[in-house]
Amino acid sequence: MLTKRHALTSIVLAAALALTGCAGDDKDDPISKGNKPDEALALAKKTLDETSGVKLALTSKGLPDGVSGLKDGEGIGVHPAGFDGKFTASRSGLTVPVDVVALDGKVWMDILGAGFSEVDPADYGAPDPAVLMAEEGGVSDLLVETGDLEQGDDVRGGDDNSEVLTEYTGTLEGDQVTRIIPSAEGTFDVTYQINSDGELRQVDITGQFYPDVDSMSYTIKLTDYGKYDESDVKAP
Repeated sequence: MLTKRHALTSIVLAAALALTGCAGDDKDDPISKGNKPDEALALAKKTLDETSGVKLALTSKGLPDGVSGLKDGEGIGVHPAGFDGKFTASRSGLTVPVDVVALDGKVWMDILGAGFSEVDPADYGAPDPAVLMAEEGGVSDLLVETGDLEQGDDVRGGDDNSEVLTEYTGTLEGDQVTRIIPSAEGTFDVTYQINSDGELRQVDITGQFYPDVDSMSYTIKLTDYGKYDESDVKAP
């Protein structure tokens, strides 16, 4: 009888461990498992639209010296659409740091520490950064507007490479990319990285963002989903 009990206990423990292992595997399943490319991107749009806020980081590659344009930036994007962060712009050969707050259709900039004042971002060749978080006409819409969509590789990423990210590639047209850089024109190559929870983690866009630059790239990284909300963005 004792032997039978030990055998039964071993079976139960083995089953429990197997179930635990399966649960861990399911969590690590890529978004591509069970989702077609357009379904995965639609889920990523829904996830981004429904989060209270994220941290955004933008970097550039290939912006020549002397060309006026956006070099990099980072900040908090929230819903309803709002933004609080910093950008670095290149103007007339100079690198200019700019603090930016965007809320309720208004944009304020603090250039070189002179204090915040309301501006029209179009005067600086920039979009309203709050539009990046807009549920209509924002970054999330690019996901469902992408043409020539194809699934790429599954890669590791995130903190300590703890996330499984699936890459998706495609193309965007200039009138879509103008949401990020208003002077964009032509056709752009785009690569998205989406994690197993349906969170868009990275966007890489390559093409002609400025008239004097044949091709360059911008990368947008999105982290800390749900960590921020509208209380984190206030008018100056």
